[in-house]
Amino acid sequence: MIDFFVHSFNTLSHGLLGYAIPFLFVLTIVVFFHELGHFLVARWAGVRVLTFSLGFGPELVGFNDRHGTRWKISAIPLGGYVKFFGDESEASTPSAETLAAMTAEERAGSFHHKKVGPRAAIVAAGPIANFILGALIFAAMALYYGKPSTIARVDGVVADGAAAAAGFKIGDVVVQIDGKPIESFADMQRIVAMSAGSALAFQVKRDGAIVSLTATPALLERKDPFGNRHRVGVLGVEHKSQAGEASTAPVGIGEALKIGVEQVWFIITSTFKFLGSLFVGNGNPNEVSGVLGIAKMSGQAASAGFQFVINLCAVLSVSIGLLNLFPIPLLDGGHLMFYAAEVVRGRPLSERTQEMGFRIGLGLVLMLMVFATYNDILRMAAS
Repeated sequence: MIDFFVHSFNTLSHGLLGYAIPFLFVLTIVVFFHELGHFLVARWAGVRVLTFSLGFGPELVGFNDRHGTRWKISAIPLGGYVKFFGDESEASTPSAETLAAMTAEERAGSFHHKKVGPRAAIVAAGPIANFILGALIFAAMALYYGKPSTIARVDGVVADGAAAAAGFKIGDVVVQIDGKPIESFADMQRIVAMSAGSALAFQVKRDGAIVSLTATPALLERKDPFGNRHRVGVLGVEHKSQAGEASTAPVGIGEALKIGVEQVWFIITSTFKFLGSLFVGNGNPNEVSGVLGIAKMSGQAASAGFQFVINLCAVLSVSIGLLNLFPIPLLDGGHLMFYAAEVVRGRPLSERTQEMGFRIGLGLVLMLMVFATYNDILRMAAS
């Protein structure tokens, strides 16, 4: 047992030193754009922005802009916040006494005195900015590197695999999965990997005719080049690239933006698939990663090249944007949930109700962080 803890400590300390800079680079970009979304829409709506902070805790460095906003970098670089006029805390919680004592001029610039529509737009702007950032990064990568065009041909069928059971044959070319066009073997792999245990409807071209097949990818644990274990869906087919076959096709700006949006949508739908699998008991909760896991992925991406760091930045941006939309008090989605209740009731929820909601939300977020960090420690100690 002592050896286990010594090994765990050595692994973590070595890993954290190597992963810190790439992790902070990725996280800072994602957080900055998230908070920038809140900030820009708040300015558009006439709300005074008191603080734009990257990180929490004591200020390390900062400046005031001509509108009186304090831009600063704080000591704990694990997030950020925008504080509006009328907020009592970084979580945008108001004080009824403070709001009631405001003058008419102060109310004009107060976030909490705005109608529910502008408030909802300001809150939603953060996650939306994350989605936009992700789409733009994916689009830029497609524009620079081109689009993979390796044909999704079946060159081998694994005996007793899902493909064999579904009736796949050597020479089949997959053209659609669940109605989605498949333009490369990588497209097929990506969908299959996220669909373990889910029946997929395939359209394949065979001897000039279109054949419909239904296959359910099996769940298999695999290691990536860095030694990380992943549970993925496997169809049980092989592909052998022929000379001159593997290539990338150049794309224009319009096609690149389309690819970027499709990538964002794929991450969103894949996340809900994973959550759905957890709900029905088919998923593995140990795959949930926290700060340490993201830091490790950042370091590994940095060792593979800048392209992988930027790709991780896009994936993380979309994931954080989606997480923030979950209807949990303290997150952006929790605020939107309160605003929806306000529309239905015709008046805001009571200060006590909101405070209780924020406490529950804080508890849920902390429990998730502890669970995710526990998973990260076990995975890093075992590697």
